[in-house]
Amino acid sequence: MRCPKCGSRDDKVIDSRQSRDSSSIRRRRECLKCKYRFTTYEEIERSDLRVVKRDRTHEAFDRRKLAASIAKAFEKRSTSLLTLEDTVDEIVHELETSGREVPSSVIGAKVLEKLRGIDEVAYLRYASVYQRFQDVDQFVDAIHTLGRRAKPNALQRELFPPETAQKPAPRPGNFPISKNHGRV
Repeated sequence: MRCPKCGSRDDKVIDSRQSRDSSSIRRRRECLKCKYRFTTYEEIERSDLRVVKRDRTHEAFDRRKLAASIAKAFEKRSTSLLTLEDTVDEIVHELETSGREVPSSVIGAKVLEKLRGIDEVAYLRYASVYQRFQDVDQFVDAIHTLGRRAKPNALQRELFPPETAQKPAPRPGNFPISKNHGRV
């Protein structure tokens, strides 16, 4: 490895650690000539994945391009960088296991699927570019397809959980409550 300060090729590795998902290795190095310390990352080169574009041309898959397009959709949104990285990792893993050539439409569909579950505004931003929205009606249609689904809050318990939403057991010592409220 060439030293970024003096250009010497003589260095030693001081520390090596795996990333949290074990996809890369972080190495701390020290130049033997100038004693400058620097960090390098080592990961598997995946150059065999090719993208088939809309115009049927082929190009090498670029993870940075995917990450940049997703980051653009999340611009000025309150989503952590870790969430974005995990999303990109999941999409890349799915693409790598699907074959050597992947149509760009499949990549776009996978991104939309992930974004829909994370942030609806980011979903709409990405969809507007991916699906080439031409007018406001297409935005309105996309909003309607999102629907008005309830968003669960992890901190709040379910009021009527599906498994306990059965008929309540009779109360001991009390008469059953009639629905006609005492009228015959």
